[in-house]
Amino acid sequence: MIIIVGILVAIIIVLLIYNMTIHKKIQQFNNLSRQANSLRVLQDFLSTIGECSSVDEKIQKINDILIEKYEIKYSTIVVFDGAEYQVKASNVDRKHWNTLSKLQEVPIFKDSIATSTPKYVTVNGDNERLPYQEMEFARAKSAIFYPIYIDNVYIGYWIIESGVAHDFDNIDTTIFEVVKENIVSVLKTVVHQKTLEAIVRKDLFTGLYSEEYLYGKGKKIIDQYTTSAVCMFRITNIEEINERYSRKLGNQVIIDISEYIGNNISSDYIFIRYMGPKFVIVFNGVDVDSVTTFVEDIKNGAENLEISLPENNEIEEVEIEAVDRNVKKKKVKQPKVKAKLNFVLTTYYKGTGMEEVLRKLEQYIDDADKSENDITCI
Repeated sequence: MIIIVGILVAIIIVLLIYNMTIHKKIQQFNNLSRQANSLRVLQDFLSTIGECSSVDEKIQKINDILIEKYEIKYSTIVVFDGAEYQVKASNVDRKHWNTLSKLQEVPIFKDSIATSTPKYVTVNGDNERLPYQEMEFARAKSAIFYPIYIDNVYIGYWIIESGVAHDFDNIDTTIFEVVKENIVSVLKTVVHQKTLEAIVRKDLFTGLYSEEYLYGKGKKIIDQYTTSAVCMFRITNIEEINERYSRKLGNQVIIDISEYIGNNISSDYIFIRYMGPKFVIVFNGVDVDSVTTFVEDIKNGAENLEISLPENNEIEEVEIEAVDRNVKKKKVKQPKVKAKLNFVLTTYYKGTGMEEVLRKLEQYIDDADKSENDITCI
């Protein structure tokens, strides 16, 4: 009898050890599954960064991925832009956005922000409201609030909501912590782009966009094509014109050359003033070989322009007669000058860094002999 009991005890111990091993393996499998899912979501996030152009589009797309992959009823991302909190992405009706953009003022969430910890809230009855709700009952009955920090600086929050009370009671929030970190990673990536989008300006002389345009809205247009020809040119004799005649005439050269080229290229292409006497043209979806002859025609036409200041800028010279001191004035005609242009072209490939392409072109332009005015492909 003792032997039988011993055998049974041994069997039970073996089964317990086996069950514990199986349970541990299941946990490991679940962890691996969550990690794999997180990696897939992160991959989707990174793909979104490349596919979408503006920062706001990227954040909205990321939010859509969260809702789809994790079957979240409502998801809202709110970011502080330096002046106010703005709803950057949400699938909640817009009539609730004003409330959702003020959650940092709700006492229960202030503690969450101060301690950098998530906060779970829910209702117990149909007649109750969540702490931040003003006029709504049916839409959300439980929510998890996640404060978002970048390098220990609070920049906003992510809130997920459900229409079911206590819906998140037994959920493993570890995965949502990982998702939140992925959101932070994406926001870090796009914060520089947001700065560039904000500082895009039009040049006062030419009316052309500045260099930063190519990294935001311009890139969205360019990346519709696999490859594009990028052309940079410089007015090589601008310094000579400034020194020999006047800076005012030099400015007029920049204005007339940019106007001529802008009028002679398709509005589908991107033409910007890069810096000083340097300009960039992006021929979207066109290869370098196909555009070379066209660039040559543009160059010849621009260099044949005779440029002078408008008539009302004619200089008045004053002559004083020695006998009667009567003052006589005569108008002196403004000089006419021609610009010399140096062009360099290369290929831009979708998904690569536009800034690197421009840096390569600029380096060639800057290192070229000052007297060079040609068309070069690199």
